[in-house]
Amino acid sequence: QKAFRSLEVGLDGFRPKETEYRDLDLNKIGFATAFRLLKVRQAFEAGHSIEDIFKQTKIDPWFLYQIKIIIDVEMQQDVSLLTLKQNGFSDSQIALMWDKTEDDIRQTRKNENILPTYKVVDTCAAEFSALTPYCYSTYETENEVLPLDGKKIMILGGGPNRIGQGIEFDYCCVQAVFGLKEAGYKTIMINCNPETVSTDFDIADRLYFEPLTFEDVMNIVDLEQPDGVLVQFGGQTPLNIANRLKDAGVNIVGTNPDSIDLAEDRKKFGKILADLNIPAPNWGTAFSVEEAISIAHDIQYPVLVRPSYVLGGRGMEIVYDDDGLKMYVGKAALVSGNHPILIDAFLADAFEFDVDALCDGEDVFVAGIMQHIEEAGIHSGDSACVLPAYELPISARKKIIDYTEKLALTLNTIGLINIQFAMKNEKVYVLEVNPRASRTIPFISKVIDVPLAKVASQLAVGKKLKELQLESKANNELIAVKKPVFPFNKFPQQNVFLSPEMKSTGEVIGFDKHLGSAYAKAESGAGHSLPIEGTVFISVNDSDKMLAIPMARDFKELGFTILATEGTSQLLSENGVPANPVFKVGEGRPNVVDYIKNDDIQMIINTPLGAQSRYDEYEIGKAAIKHNIQVVTTISGAQAILRAIRMAKNKNLNYI
Repeated sequence: QKAFRSLEVGLDGFRPKETEYRDLDLNKIGFATAFRLLKVRQAFEAGHSIEDIFKQTKIDPWFLYQIKIIIDVEMQQDVSLLTLKQNGFSDSQIALMWDKTEDDIRQTRKNENILPTYKVVDTCAAEFSALTPYCYSTYETENEVLPLDGKKIMILGGGPNRIGQGIEFDYCCVQAVFGLKEAGYKTIMINCNPETVSTDFDIADRLYFEPLTFEDVMNIVDLEQPDGVLVQFGGQTPLNIANRLKDAGVNIVGTNPDSIDLAEDRKKFGKILADLNIPAPNWGTAFSVEEAISIAHDIQYPVLVRPSYVLGGRGMEIVYDDDGLKMYVGKAALVSGNHPILIDAFLADAFEFDVDALCDGEDVFVAGIMQHIEEAGIHSGDSACVLPAYELPISARKKIIDYTEKLALTLNTIGLINIQFAMKNEKVYVLEVNPRASRTIPFISKVIDVPLAKVASQLAVGKKLKELQLESKANNELIAVKKPVFPFNKFPQQNVFLSPEMKSTGEVIGFDKHLGSAYAKAESGAGHSLPIEGTVFISVNDSDKMLAIPMARDFKELGFTILATEGTSQLLSENGVPANPVFKVGEGRPNVVDYIKNDDIQMIINTPLGAQSRYDEYEIGKAAIKHNIQVVTTISGAQAILRAIRMAKNKNLNYI
């Protein structure tokens, strides 16, 4: 029951969503999938025996028996609240069964003194005294855990790792522990993910392995009575319950949840931007298809649409027409629930920047301005980025710093703030503001040699920037490139084209004195070997064709052979860059996929055509993954790789 709650996939326990009921095929239950246990439940409900299910699944009968107990308890008439809690049912599950609210169940539990007890797992296997045992809740009679003495702060972790929220937030939680210990506090970590550093036995003073839900966190708050709770460092997971914790009287240290909400509420945030005279792309919020279409017509297509209150750009898309918007709204309703859909004008051909800063309510420390290599429209987590920015006018830099300071102070930020900017025709726009930890914190902390998350935790408990006297080491003549790592080799059927929805599962860093060299090192760290000779296949959309000419010319001058689709080949040849034409898939043989299969192509530059990438591009991407050939899907990314190849070919890499 706890495991399913901890997954953060919208389940309150061991029961599927009502909308996801499908007919049971007992023959398919033998295949191990992420949600097979829910099918096991369905099989029991359909009357199949433990023996039937064991034959199909080979799950040990002991476990099947335990699963059956949970189902039998739920089906009992007049089952007691204590029995349900002892069998792992959450307050929200029971509320649904009894047609009450979660708060009603919580209050009933407290009135009847049905409270969890906490047990410990001995991390030293009784060989010697465990200083930090792992704690977990159960509904028994004896409590093995006594509250920690002294000043203490509770930190809510990041929960399960998934695309958009992973180890970067765990890094922030660990740094927060270090910062709070320095400030004289004991630390309590709550997380359900055993594969993280924050859940190592020697990090926090006390560790609870519990789901990061309101019920489970409040139970620990009731026991430990911490001086404060930090919600800023674990990504979206703790933020989802921050307001309920605050309303329940919990002292949230750092930035107030109201300020975090303010940045998510487009109407309120739009008013702040207007009051501060800070430009933003035209936007609107919609709760229905009709509203969405009306707003899109006012803003004009293409538009960027996304649900509110999600991380990692989940459900974010660029939409080009009414039909695309209607399809999107149908899908997004599942993602955002009661929250509106956010619609923004899409700034094509804009430069994007990420800024991380610290604020103590009085002063602001701008840690750095990172420039994305990929243009606007690619999720910031999927875009390679460079620190310091490589193409930023002085006037725009001043505006970015000025806007960052104004927004941090206006939102009453205490700790970290991340702001995403776009620049088009030297005009700076604010795209998004997050008064919390961001996934770029580990990267920028390493580059400037300032542990930003550690400092932010100290600001949350009252320290001031003036007394910390931070010094950035960014001006050390080094250029740092952050490069995302993609899991396409594990998912060969996936579309390789990048979009506003995040796809990367990791990132690497490259340091050097030149941009090309730093990019080459980052590529190497990401597992790509840059070709320094051979054939480059180029196929670009109409808007990229003129930019492709100088790029192809540079590849030619470096000794590469150019292979291109008919239109691109003709354009390049007419502009003095000889290129060999090749058939698209379905036009004839040998086509581009045949060349890939024969190892006759060393690199692919293929920018998607229009709103939907075509069948041809999908087949190219699939073949490239299979044959481990690098695919670059943006012109800006191709230009960066060109610089990297030039530096690698000249052996101009500084190993520092």
